[in-house]
Amino acid sequence: MSQSGQSELPNFSKGVALNALDESVPLRGSIDGEAAIMIRKGAEVFVVGAECTHYHGPLAEGLVVGETIRCPWHHACFSLRSGEAIRAPAFDSLPRWRVEEIDGKIFAREKLPSPAARPAPRSAPEKIVIVGAGAAGFAAAHRLRAEGYSGALEMIGADFAAPYDRPNLSKDYLAGTAPPEWLPLRDPAWYHDNGVVLRLGRRAETLDVSEKLLTLDDGSKVGYDALLLATGADPVHLSIPGADRPNVFYLRQLADADRIIAACGGASRAAVIGASFIGLEVAASLRTRGLAVDVIAPEAVPMARILGPQLGAHIQRLHEAHGVVFHLEDTVTEIGDDVLSLKSGAAVAADFVVIGVGVRPNLSLAESAGLAVDKGVLVDAYLATSALGVYAAGDIARWPDRISGERVRVEHWAVAERQGQTAARNILGHNERFDAAPFFWSQHYDQTISYVGHAPQWDRCELSGDPASGNCAVDYLQGGRKLAVATLGRDLDSLRAELAFEEAGALG
Repeated sequence: MSQSGQSELPNFSKGVALNALDESVPLRGSIDGEAAIMIRKGAEVFVVGAECTHYHGPLAEGLVVGETIRCPWHHACFSLRSGEAIRAPAFDSLPRWRVEEIDGKIFAREKLPSPAARPAPRSAPEKIVIVGAGAAGFAAAHRLRAEGYSGALEMIGADFAAPYDRPNLSKDYLAGTAPPEWLPLRDPAWYHDNGVVLRLGRRAETLDVSEKLLTLDDGSKVGYDALLLATGADPVHLSIPGADRPNVFYLRQLADADRIIAACGGASRAAVIGASFIGLEVAASLRTRGLAVDVIAPEAVPMARILGPQLGAHIQRLHEAHGVVFHLEDTVTEIGDDVLSLKSGAAVAADFVVIGVGVRPNLSLAESAGLAVDKGVLVDAYLATSALGVYAAGDIARWPDRISGERVRVEHWAVAERQGQTAARNILGHNERFDAAPFFWSQHYDQTISYVGHAPQWDRCELSGDPASGNCAVDYLQGGRKLAVATLGRDLDSLRAELAFEEAGALG
């Protein structure tokens, strides 16, 4: 628990008694009006910025692990010594201040400069190409430059937009509470200044691993010395009559979100097919815009297969309290101009439809190149594929997870970013295992579910707390082994679960 509950925050420039600092417990304060936290680690004291550089999460409520601090909201991780963001979803460093001890008091002095750039790796590929400009692709490019890599670097992306914050598409951006300028992960100048060549709106059609050559959909050839495949996933499309109508949408790219927002302009009712995380986040966003929303899904309780019956029922009640109408244990048989026909015989009026029934990994490039594929691109613990010099990360990668003891493939934004970072370091020869515990968050109105671990199947779930109070945790177990934890209003518990999974995986 942080030492931030006092009514008046201390001014670190005026000093804090060393014996008032509990070991590894952040103390929130300020320096010349700027929020900061002070943390004692043994004989050393660190002072860094108080807000995560991702979504401004309160680091005073985070978890100190060694010489790092983890954000309570989305589990970004920062070095206390350098301020560097060492684990996504944050990429920018924290500000930090020099500290001085005088007569048993700790004083924060001047702000320290950013850490010096790392020297270029002694041996590195001359040219690195990244296929995919999403979470994993951007994180890899950013990490390569942060590690001092100065060689040629290209990103090839099917999306026409430069890398952006995709989780926001179904949340605040679609709800109209996040402006477009919040979405880019970096402004255009960053790519220019860091020598990252972007080929947007282009698909890699073929890969010749023996010649180390890609052929793009415009016929151009791109050679490489090392390659990262981060081709992501595509939405599952329904084949029911009417699914190809112009008022039927899927949400994956920024352009999709913009089309849905445009459709909201002249609409009063919308239907969402699928009670997935994306589907329900879309429902919440459309309700925020004032539209009537119906959700049609085959399950009896939304997301019960993933979250369990109690938490799934709570999410359903939360949406119903905000006016969402559910049609459960039912499916859509046809989409008309302004009405959906259901298998039960019911009809649902809608000006437009959003379909969210899952995604499939985009494996076509890997399959055509002859890479080992089985429900994903098979990679080793270092994210290397079956072809020398070719790595894979993100939604397509199926890796040996030491936490569960099985090969897993996870479609989570933070996982993709962290895998991109690990793959980048391994391309440069660091030989680093990917052992991060999978993590994602899902936002529904004013409540956020955090989920750490991976439990595709479980035979028992244990609930502590009351979901209706907005404060609970659910453990998911298989054969007595805990595989995942979901929390609502218990951010520190989520961080502790993440650490426990990682420590257990390291021992395994």
